[in-house]
Amino acid sequence: MFDLVKTRRSIRKYLEKEVEKEKIDVIIKSALMAPSSRRRRPWEFIVVTDREKLKELSSCREHSAKFLEGAPLGIVVIADSAKSDVWVCDASIASTIIQLTAHSLDLGSCWIQVHKRFDEEGISAEENVRKALGIPEKYSVLCVIAIGYPDESKKPYEEENLPYEKVHYERYDKEDAE
Repeated sequence: MFDLVKTRRSIRKYLEKEVEKEKIDVIIKSALMAPSSRRRRPWEFIVVTDREKLKELSSCREHSAKFLEGAPLGIVVIADSAKSDVWVCDASIASTIIQLTAHSLDLGSCWIQVHKRFDEEGISAEENVRKALGIPEKYSVLCVIAIGYPDESKKPYEEENLPYEKVHYERYDKEDAE
């Protein structure tokens, strides 16, 4: 697990190669096993492989989503906010599991934040995604995760460069405060 976390990086360039159904199935099964508060499971997932839909979703928000049109797979993470007051946390855990599972299958991924983001015209990214995919109003959209075979490589995290100053033991010491 440590090696997965250390080597998983945000990948925004993908090969022109479809992600096999078997790998998509493993990713989705893993997401469905994600823990959630009080086992409410407020999250749901929309698997998108249609190139035109991916292109449409790539303009859901200002900046940071254009690369989605080059991905062969996008997984939209939504949640019924009425089921859980911590739906953002639950959906975030599932999203992280999606990314780690994809990486374990030699796929690259990148999280595209949708919740509380907007397009160039000030329209919420959430509304744009909801409209593009026919998502009912009762669902909130957290993110879209772009997935595919990497067409770029990034170095793993270097342990000696980790921000260890952000770790406190037993209590937060005033001397540590800025």
